[in-house]
Amino acid sequence: MRAIKEARKLIEREPQTAAAQTLSRLVLALENQSPFSISEIYSLNYEHFNLALEILKDWRIDRYYASKVKLFDVSTQAAELPSHASASPKA
Repeated sequence: MRAIKEARKLIEREPQTAAAQTLSRLVLALENQSPFSISEIYSLNYEHFNLALEILKDWRIDRYYASKVKLFDVSTQAAELPSHASASPKA
């Protein structure tokens, strides 16, 4: 999650720069699951380009863990329901 923190600091420090604007659009597109033109990343300098790639990696990992947490929550709720294991559906 280092990249997400680094991007936040860059955007807070220099919100009007092209890099901050591009990274902001990337983050918003990821959060809203909306389209983002990958060509925008190519316009960044090498350091910011790598930061954008790291954001994508971190976002992907974070999404995986969020899904895992949701699965755990649903599993916990299901485990608390009364068991109907003996009642099997009839064909």
